Amino acid sequence: MSNQCAMPNKKELEERQRLEEAQLAGRMNRIKHKILVMSGKGGVGKSTVSTNLAFALYQAGKSVGLLDVDIHGPSIPRMLDLEGKHLNGTDTALFPIAPYENFKVISMGFLLPKGDEAVIMRGPLKYHTIRQLLKDVEWGDLDCLIVDSPPGTGDEPLTVAQSIENLDGAIIVTTPQQVAITDVRKSVNFCRKINLPVIGVLENMSGFVCPKCGEKVNIFATGGGKRMASEMGVPFLGQIPIEPQVTVCCDTGRPYIQAFPDSATSKAFRQAIKPILRLF
Repeated sequence: MSNQCAMPNKKELEERQRLEEAQLAGRMNRIKHKILVMSGKGGVGKSTVSTNLAFALYQAGKSVGLLDVDIHGPSIPRMLDLEGKHLNGTDTALFPIAPYENFKVISMGFLLPKGDEAVIMRGPLKYHTIRQLLKDVEWGDLDCLIVDSPPGTGDEPLTVAQSIENLDGAIIVTTPQQVAITDVRKSVNFCRKINLPVIGVLENMSGFVCPKCGEKVNIFATGGGKRMASEMGVPFLGQIPIEPQVTVCCDTGRPYIQAFPDSATSKAFRQAIKPILRLF
C-alpha cells in the first residue's frame, strides 16, 4: 500500500484529536453561555420554542447564536425565512448566517442542496457531523448559544452535551398531556445521568387563546408540565399558550415574539428567559 493511501497511525490520530479538541474549545470559549433545548417527545413545538427564546434573548440586548442540530428534519431555516441560504467558509471555518445584527444561525438545512433532501445517517456519522459543526463554525464572541436538538435522548443531544465543556444546562419542552409528560420525564433523567443541569421545564401549547375575544380554552389537559417539574424537583419556566398566529409566523419566517410583542405568548417567552438572563 502506498504512503498516500496509508491509514493514519495511532499517534497521528491522537494528535489530530488533540488539535480538534483545541479548536472546538477555542471557539466555544468565546461564547459566554451555552443552552441545550430538548424534549423526549416529538411534536411539542421545540424548534418554535428555541427560535423564540433565542430571539427573546436578542431583544434583551444579548448577542445570540442559534444552532440547529436536527440532522434529519431541520426547521429553523423555514422559521427564520432562511431557506435556500448556504454557508460560506474556508478550509478551517464555517461562517454562520446573520439575519439580524448580533443574531447568528447555523443549521444542517444550510448544507443541503434542496430543502426536501433526505439525510440518511447512522449514529457515528451523526456524531462526526455535529462535532464538525461545533468545532468549525466561527461564531465569534457571543453572549449566548441556543442549541436546538431533535426529539429524544439519542445521538444529537448526547453529542452536544459531551462535546461542549461548561454547558450551562438544558431547557426541556413539553406539552400538558400525559402522553408527552411520560416521555419528557426521560429528558430530565437523561440530564441527571450525564450531570447536565436542568434550567427548567417549559410547557408549550398550554391552552388555546381565542384571537377574537382573548379567552383561553384548555384543549389539552393543563398543568401537566408544572406538576411534572414539581414532582421531579426541577424549575418550571412557565406556560406558552397556543395562538393561531404562531403557526403563521413559523411558516412565513418571522419570530412570533417580534411580530406580536404584546401578546400573552410573547410575554410568556420573555418570562421564560429570566433564569438565563440571571446567568450574566
